[in-house]
Amino acid sequence: MKKIKKAVFPVAGLGTRFLPATKAQPKEMLPVVDKPLIQYAVEEAVAAGITDMVFITGRNKRAIEDHFDTASELESELEAAGKTALLEVLRNALPKNVNCVYIRQPAPLGLGHAVLCARPVIGNEPFAVLLADDLMDVDAGQSPVLAQMTEVYAQEGASLLAVQDVPREETRQYGIVSVTPHKPGLDCVNSIVEKPTPENAPSTLAVVGRYVLSNRIFDFLEGIGKGAGGEIQLTDGIAALMREEQVLAYRYAGRRFDCGSKLGYLQANVEMGLKHPELGPAFSKYLTQRK
Repeated sequence: MKKIKKAVFPVAGLGTRFLPATKAQPKEMLPVVDKPLIQYAVEEAVAAGITDMVFITGRNKRAIEDHFDTASELESELEAAGKTALLEVLRNALPKNVNCVYIRQPAPLGLGHAVLCARPVIGNEPFAVLLADDLMDVDAGQSPVLAQMTEVYAQEGASLLAVQDVPREETRQYGIVSVTPHKPGLDCVNSIVEKPTPENAPSTLAVVGRYVLSNRIFDFLEGIGKGAGGEIQLTDGIAALMREEQVLAYRYAGRRFDCGSKLGYLQANVEMGLKHPELGPAFSKYLTQRK
């Protein structure tokens, strides 16, 4: 069984929910404390053993490429100023064994189309998909969410969807699955529906922004056509894949912050601020005094 070595980051979205902040910068570059969202996702992928990062970009996304590029002038200035700690932070944003590939999505045709754009780089290998909007946090000692999933994939050899229960009134915001039990924390997916109304949702088990997928998904994404919202939906591709291969729903250990929403983004800043090794104690004191 092939190891998961490649990950796709669909980052071509316009980020309209954060306007005007995202008018001239990618939403994935919005900082949570002192790191942009995309860096949290990339660090999670690195911790899972990913060595090839495939970014599906769009217009006004150059800042993402610049962020993971070498900043020689800035490094020289930090070195000359003796700011070695900051210099190491800058240099360690991306390990040297990691390769970044940037592919332009020619039109905003949906998440499924963004994933399909990665086919020339992924080839015939299984791969991961990470949505930077979903910041996944784990407790000390826990493996990052994608590392949990690649470990399960090594045991099961089947495509995996990260899932969590959501309030029924929120099902219209997610792909929703119906499942049957397989193992503790792991279920067999029987069906998947994109953004069903609460009354039509088969369950309240929602797919969130982490996937491990068979390369066969590409064949189905090429043939399904447009779905909900007039876009090529990854959910529809997964539904087609399920007719040929087993797909599993993984109930991950950790906490997800929906940083595609303003409330989730604020919550992430508070929680990650409290966990920050330098700022945490002072920030906690501030919050306590403020009450």
